[in-house]
Amino acid sequence: MFDAYEMGYVRVGAAVPKIEIGNPQANTLEIINLIDRAAAARTKVLVFPELCLTGYSCADLFYQRLLLDQAIAGLKLLLDTTQKQKYEMLIVVGMPVEADNHLFNCGVILHQGKILGVVPKVFIPNNNELEEKRWFSPASKRIRDSIVLCSQQIPFGENLLFKDSSSSLCLGLELSEDLWMPVPPSSQHVLHGANLILNLSASSELVGKMEQRASLVCQQSARCLAAYAYASAGPSESTTDMVFGAHLLIAENGQLLAENRFQEPELIYADVDIQKLMNQRRQVGSLSDLCPAGPAYRTVYFDLENNSATNSAQQSLKLQRPIHPYPFVPSKKEDRDARCREIFNIQLIGLAQRLEKIRTQKVIIGVSGGLDSTLALLVCREAFVRLKYPSTQISGITMPGFGTTVRTKENAQALMKELGVQSREISIVDACTQHFKDIGHDPQIHDVTYENVQARERTQILMDLANKENALVVGTGDLSELALGWCTYNGDHMSHYAVNAGVPKTLVKHLVSWYADTTENARAADILRDILNTPISPELLPPDRTGKIEQKTEEVIGSYALHDFFLYNMLRWSFSPAKIYFLACQAFQGHFSTQEILKWLKVFYRRFFSQQFKRSCLPDGPKVGTICLSPRGGWRMPSDACATSWLDELEQLENLQN
Repeated sequence: MFDAYEMGYVRVGAAVPKIEIGNPQANTLEIINLIDRAAAARTKVLVFPELCLTGYSCADLFYQRLLLDQAIAGLKLLLDTTQKQKYEMLIVVGMPVEADNHLFNCGVILHQGKILGVVPKVFIPNNNELEEKRWFSPASKRIRDSIVLCSQQIPFGENLLFKDSSSSLCLGLELSEDLWMPVPPSSQHVLHGANLILNLSASSELVGKMEQRASLVCQQSARCLAAYAYASAGPSESTTDMVFGAHLLIAENGQLLAENRFQEPELIYADVDIQKLMNQRRQVGSLSDLCPAGPAYRTVYFDLENNSATNSAQQSLKLQRPIHPYPFVPSKKEDRDARCREIFNIQLIGLAQRLEKIRTQKVIIGVSGGLDSTLALLVCREAFVRLKYPSTQISGITMPGFGTTVRTKENAQALMKELGVQSREISIVDACTQHFKDIGHDPQIHDVTYENVQARERTQILMDLANKENALVVGTGDLSELALGWCTYNGDHMSHYAVNAGVPKTLVKHLVSWYADTTENARAADILRDILNTPISPELLPPDRTGKIEQKTEEVIGSYALHDFFLYNMLRWSFSPAKIYFLACQAFQGHFSTQEILKWLKVFYRRFFSQQFKRSCLPDGPKVGTICLSPRGGWRMPSDACATSWLDELEQLENLQN
């Protein structure tokens, strides 16, 4: 249905051939074999190691006329092959290039029989085992902006960018040592518009260097808000005192997407999200505040044809990169535990600071026995520990109503007992029954009025108790509920300080689970685990005949796993509905059908737009992540914004399905 290229992805490859030092003819054939493999994988951009046509370790053989001529002959063969095969691919190879009475270590950019440009290395190492200055000159020694190579007049210089005329892809080159400098050339490339950096390298191996190199590539991609593909020479380059490790890396904005170590010949590839990078750059104003330095840049245009229509639907849908179905939740347990600890600390410090500022040592919190109120209660408990306030000053109120079940009520009361907080029960049944009479509502009609009367009665109780006892009402609603507007306006929507407002539902579960795993109170841990296994529900409708929860939130509005995925990709990366659907279909393959995903995505957009009025008047609460719906420290949106364009795109998707 969709092609990754249309969604802003570009398949980028890095390859290392098995070379023979000083034999360009054999090396060219190895390079062509890898190009064929990359073409079969539908790679759009492919980078090879530094000086791969000749071999990096030729030393004084670089003085030999024959070697330089053979390198040009190899380049001609590559040009002929790429023209004949019509590869839909930009290819970058490394070779020595003569110009202006100097020999330059260059990256040469090829596309379907044409040389698009030649980029010389800027920084030439001459220390320890490296002595490139013996043979090569830095880019600063060049005089001309163009050279003739293989009978083609070609742009020449370190200040070249290469732009795809049919997409946002714009790439720049740097070579090996360039990356290790305080201000790499890639930083300037990015300031002039590059979003993909290719590095041709021949970096020798030392103990710990691979980790350092991978870290450096990831850091530079993050700092530059760019994708970065790195290709270093392999074991066949090893000679005399140096060993090379075939280190291939592809990173995007700090995330390592693909890597190879020591294997040659080898090809790695990954789909980098150029659209995501450009969306994020628009949001980071400080990037555009930097003034580009150095010589004026020149842009060379090319056209990466996209013949994806000829591919099967299965091929065109499959992305070569991980799509995490739970973007708010780290995959590894140690990372997840560290994230939970950090978020919990942010929550409790925010609450503790508010309590100190308003000079109160008492909080009021509604405790239902559900996940959100449980997390908020745990935050209150630990904030009081931090402040050295007595836990009995935490007043937990259970307010059973028409939908309250025995399980949730007992869990709420048992947990408060284990945490040592003050527990009170105030039924809302009589007050709501009287209110139904006052407003002339039939309590047998279980509509939105029936539900909201209960939610507002609970909030009224909490607020009035706070006035009476000079306390702070702690809100329990989470980020996912705010996104969907799954709260009652001026009911559970309102509090004095909302500790969960920055935490999505999928992460609330893990926070409670983490607390259960780390607490020394075994009884409290058991209660928390039972709460985790309780269906998510506001309990505003009567239970079933067996006394179990009848009103289950996810049956009404859809899975929170899906909604958190939608929310993250809409707000964090500004993706369109079509792209979010495209990603969700892959992330949740085997768990939700494409029809289910589309159904709940439509619900998400309808509710997200229509419920903004609730988010426009939120109480304060700690911002814990990049996704925040506060109208002050996060998402700004008019309450009357129109969702038509977004829903129309989803309608088009539905028509394609049918």
